[in-house]
Amino acid sequence: MIDETLLDEPHALVRADSRGLLRSVAAAGAHVRTSARAADESPVARLTPDDRPGTLLIAGTGHAVPLAAGLLAALAGDGVRVTHIEPTGPFADPGALTWHLPRWVGPLDLLLILTADGTEPGLTLLLEAAYRRGCAAVTVAPEISPLAEATAHRRGLGIPHSPAPHAESADHPLTPGLAWALIAPLLPLGDRLGLFAAPAADVLAMADRLDAVAERCGPTTRTHDNVAKALAAEFAATVPLLWSEGPLAHAAARHAAATLTGLAARPALAAPLPGAFTEHGALLGGSLVPGADPDDFFRDRVDEPQPLRARVLLLSDTDSEASPDPAAPERAPGAPDVPSAASAARALAFDQGVAFSELAVARGGGPLATAAEFVAQLDFAAVYLALAAGSGS
Repeated sequence: MIDETLLDEPHALVRADSRGLLRSVAAAGAHVRTSARAADESPVARLTPDDRPGTLLIAGTGHAVPLAAGLLAALAGDGVRVTHIEPTGPFADPGALTWHLPRWVGPLDLLLILTADGTEPGLTLLLEAAYRRGCAAVTVAPEISPLAEATAHRRGLGIPHSPAPHAESADHPLTPGLAWALIAPLLPLGDRLGLFAAPAADVLAMADRLDAVAERCGPTTRTHDNVAKALAAEFAATVPLLWSEGPLAHAAARHAAATLTGLAARPALAAPLPGAFTEHGALLGGSLVPGADPDDFFRDRVDEPQPLRARVLLLSDTDSEASPDPAAPERAPGAPDVPSAASAARALAFDQGVAFSELAVARGGGPLATAAEFVAQLDFAAVYLALAAGSGS
């Protein structure tokens, strides 16, 4: 259960936010501007690559890494393969983690290492392994750190990790907003490598979109006009099923599921359409908490847990002219119209009696702005849900 009255009490929300989660997510636009400017002042601006890499490998610490992998894969489409290198180790502590290059990695590939710390021994060893394979490496790390020094020693490309100077860092590993300081430098890099279009104007438009979401979804905006607060209220006593159509929506949904689970302690599942129909079909149309027989008139109802029911939230970017799905096949002339997966999802939810809503984004601004708006709205929703449930303090 959550305290929904808290959502419309701005001063109480701020008092409950002892970790500074709201300030952190609101600073996302500032992180993008500062980090993109640092990338423009780095050797990235002078890159003159002969050809695009065969594979992009992404490794690092924090929740920014899987989000970066998903966004880069969505932006690049089928132009380059994107691989997320998952860490292994006995503990989740960054100092105990190791990363291993796949056996096929070689001189035609590019390794991206992202970290807000730069002291992780495993990442330095990963950089050394890439150097021995002849694999080029780019790191985003604090300018004064062992990883930055190793990058310079091995003649890699180092981009300083440059979060917004006045933004406060919250003390939760899944704090929303901070990821953009690691992701933003990759956008001009991808543009210079010819992997996707991310000119400076589009990156600034992305930062503006993040600022606009922060204004609309801030604590002073009431729930009726605040999509993030409304989502937090809707997700109470439910299991959110985040269904997505389109590559940018896929990346945002996976990130949101991890944030809702890890930050707001709300189990959430993400799946792309149409596979979500199979993956989540058994969760539709009933209580997800085993309880007593509803026909047992004499059962004790006092201590019964509130039943959890599935709630579907649909994210779709395929209707945006700025972000078509690169994997979508072309329709032959004269072929009959086939309903979209999103239309089928709406119909299925109606038939099953499942709560269903869609997360909208503003038209225009390009794929960067679309992705940013999806992620920011859901980040704010996770923060409000955490605060209202008492898990954000």
